[in-house]
Amino acid sequence: MIHHISAEYLTVDRVREILENNIKIDLSEDAKKRIVRCREYLDNKMETQKEPIYGITTGFGSLCNISIDKDQLSQLQKNLVMSHACGTGERVPAEIVKLMLLLKIQSLSYGNSGVQLETVQRLVDFFNNDVLPVVFQQGSLGASGDLAPLANMCLPLLGLGEVEYKGARRPSDEVLKEFGWKPISLQSKEGLALLNGTQFMSAFGVYSLIKARRLSEWADLIGAMSLDAFDGRINPFIDEVHEIRAHKGQLTTARNFRRLLEGSEMIARPKKHVQDPYSFRCIPQVHGASKDTIDYVGGVLETEINSPTDNPTIFPEKDIIVSAGNFHGQPIALAMDFLAIAVAELGNISERRIYKLISGARELPSFLVAKPGLNSGFMIPQYAAASIVSQSKGLCWPASCDSIPSSQGQEDHVSMGSNAATKLYRVVLNTERVLAIELLNAAQALEFRRPLRSSKPIEDLLAAYRKHVPFVENDQVMYTLIDASVKFLQTEKL
Repeated sequence: MIHHISAEYLTVDRVREILENNIKIDLSEDAKKRIVRCREYLDNKMETQKEPIYGITTGFGSLCNISIDKDQLSQLQKNLVMSHACGTGERVPAEIVKLMLLLKIQSLSYGNSGVQLETVQRLVDFFNNDVLPVVFQQGSLGASGDLAPLANMCLPLLGLGEVEYKGARRPSDEVLKEFGWKPISLQSKEGLALLNGTQFMSAFGVYSLIKARRLSEWADLIGAMSLDAFDGRINPFIDEVHEIRAHKGQLTTARNFRRLLEGSEMIARPKKHVQDPYSFRCIPQVHGASKDTIDYVGGVLETEINSPTDNPTIFPEKDIIVSAGNFHGQPIALAMDFLAIAVAELGNISERRIYKLISGARELPSFLVAKPGLNSGFMIPQYAAASIVSQSKGLCWPASCDSIPSSQGQEDHVSMGSNAATKLYRVVLNTERVLAIELLNAAQALEFRRPLRSSKPIEDLLAAYRKHVPFVENDQVMYTLIDASVKFLQTEKL
């Protein structure tokens, strides 16, 4: 199967399919025509226009008033890529680098960027052959595009920098030689087209959104198991309660829980208690708000990844080359900060349910072991969850409310969207771990309700989980169980 890069709308679901199924890509004939037409227009324009064109016949940033001789324009673009490759810190995970390549190809395919066809084709070659540039997580301000990480991503086009290929980190020129690929000789504007753009933060954002959607489903399923194991009430989940407030996610969550728990012997039995703690009773309101946020952010990110975001922007049909600001990450910076909060809240309320399950309430043994005292049981997994949740709270401080001027004040407001994106990524991984710990606890608690049975979806989940994580009779090394629980969430089909 091949995915054809074209003007068709690229959805987040399609991105997920491409990555999960290792689908190859190519440029549609329409995309090739748009790229070639824009490049030919730019070449002709440079022959006829005497006035300087930013970034094409001038320097960059605050050096925009310095004109560059025609015979130095190629060197100008190469210098740009080399000098801007200032990424540092942790490596960007390979799957996100591959997503960066896909999104950069998509952005360049609209024919507003002035790149050579062979440049875009080489990015396609990298993607299809899993030749993944070595990119680092720190260095972008999220405003003139993701300059530093995109420079690191594009160095291998020139035979510079490093790539990861077949699990090994190697100099890019070695790998290019193995494929018989010559380094690209950048033409005017190309370096700027490659480095300007939001593909670093967008890739982290899209990857995190895909994970967030999955975690939202898991939160409902695990939360339903916890509710049943805690002998909770189903009354707060009836439609009438949620129809009068009418938030979509809230109503969806309530209906999910009723479906997941239909047929449970425990949820149907008479209750001694009149109401449940908020971490159970308010699941529709909390999980639902996160669902609505995930939907909103999905719309923002889909708009972003279907847009050219470099600068200057070229409109061949209208004979316009304009230096503007589509590289500014503010639209997605705000959204990613918002998503981080929504995903963190799934972990926040999950940790409270964990605490209730080990508290010795409602005829469950303290710390979920038959002989507490001799055994500490599930005491410390709750500590771990609390620690993770606390870290996520700190990470949820919005990056997008900060700005530090750069380039001698020319770039005097920046989005910090790259920091919003990498923080979001960490929050998503944190919440995955917390939900894994809740599942560990909920499965253990459910066993103490025997011979009563839960619903079919919950019993099926428990049976699948027990193939990987055993019931704990007496104290044992717990970190391996937590790790197995995390892997279960990552790999089990929902």
